Amino acid sequence: KDEQEEQEATAEAAAQEELVQQFKGYQNPYSSMLIESKNLIFRGAPGTGKSYLAKEIAADIISNGYYDKYTQLSEEQKKQVEFVQFHPSYDYSDFVEGLRPKINEDGSMGFELQDGIFKRFVSRARKNYEDSQKSKEALDKEVSVKEALTDFLSEFELGIEKLKTINGNEFTITSVDDSHIYISIPDNEIVKKLSLNIDDIRKMLESDVKFTKIKDITAFFGKTFATQAYSYDFAIYKAIKARKNTAKAKAKQTELKKYIFIIDEINRGEISKIFGELFFAVDPPYRGRAGEVSTQYSSLHADPDEKFYIPDNVYIIGTMNDIDRSVDTFDFAMRRRFRLVELKADERLEMLASLENEELEAEVIKRMSALNKEIAEVEDLNENYQIGAAYFLKLKTMSFDQLWTDYLEPLLHEYVTGMYDEKGIMRRFAKAYGYVKPTESAADEDSKN
Repeated sequence: KDEQEEQEATAEAAAQEELVQQFKGYQNPYSSMLIESKNLIFRGAPGTGKSYLAKEIAADIISNGYYDKYTQLSEEQKKQVEFVQFHPSYDYSDFVEGLRPKINEDGSMGFELQDGIFKRFVSRARKNYEDSQKSKEALDKEVSVKEALTDFLSEFELGIEKLKTINGNEFTITSVDDSHIYISIPDNEIVKKLSLNIDDIRKMLESDVKFTKIKDITAFFGKTFATQAYSYDFAIYKAIKARKNTAKAKAKQTELKKYIFIIDEINRGEISKIFGELFFAVDPPYRGRAGEVSTQYSSLHADPDEKFYIPDNVYIIGTMNDIDRSVDTFDFAMRRRFRLVELKADERLEMLASLENEELEAEVIKRMSALNKEIAEVEDLNENYQIGAAYFLKLKTMSFDQLWTDYLEPLLHEYVTGMYDEKGIMRRFAKAYGYVKPTESAADEDSKN
């Protein structure tokens, strides 16, 4: 046991070293910051391009510094990035796992446990992390077993061909999905249908254990008592082993990859409700098995003893606006687990290059600076209420005046509503921005034209 633990520790150290070796050559200065911290939140004024920046960082890291835009990633690389936006009704079942309605084969309504978006994402990352530590021989064996299982199930006559347990009970396989084999047992007076966990059969086939009786399976899975499913697992196991599988599949050594999960407007959700017991697993010092936990629905899992953990190759980026009404309720326990980076309104001006007009870009910077200076001079406001460059990208399709009346004026009016002399404040904002309200005669002339 000590030798096995030592081998696991060595493999994990090698995986960590491989990750460290890749922490070079990134285009974005925030990429290395994320790699070092594991969890990062961009906070600050609206319009600073926090969400866009998060995707830029993801593209930079996933491509090892080759791309700076998410759209440049291949479809395979995009599987290493996930994006979700929190809102007040978002909960644990959306994020981690929960019971969802399901139509049964007989047309009745039931419920089944389904993984949420974060757990599905972590499962992909965890498989990559664990596979990257396996030997070539172990991977070859996994691929061979997968092919043998696939061949057997694809050639099996569903609902017709029969198998038999060691007790003589006949059954047929009625359907198969990614995780279960569904069987019908017509002669069983108590249970006519049963679902078998494909993963259990796969583990039996991959092992070097020679199964000759149900007791062997019970011991293999570390159980005190056998389950009813083991008899049918054993029958399928024997049927697959009896086939002539001469071809040996060859697998490629798995490259350790990085996976980036982006949570937009992270402070708009009820964090403690969404993350649940994952507070512990998200903490950077407890990545890997050191932070494994039982999830809320673990008793409904195929293996109730299975623990959930977040591997070292998962990185989390959050974004939040400091002026959002919900910011004060952002869980302080979660704050401690994230590195918070403030983006000010005058940062990220490079995004204005997409306007492809140097004169327009210069005019934007002039107007934005004047407006933000005026905002900062209002007693009850501060730099968190200033306007970022992202708002001005709308000038690709509209004028400065339209941007003011349709976007900036309503936003700023909401900030100053209820303040003393709010109309005077709005006039100063408009003057600083360079907006002149058209006279009625000019407006009439425009309508005629």
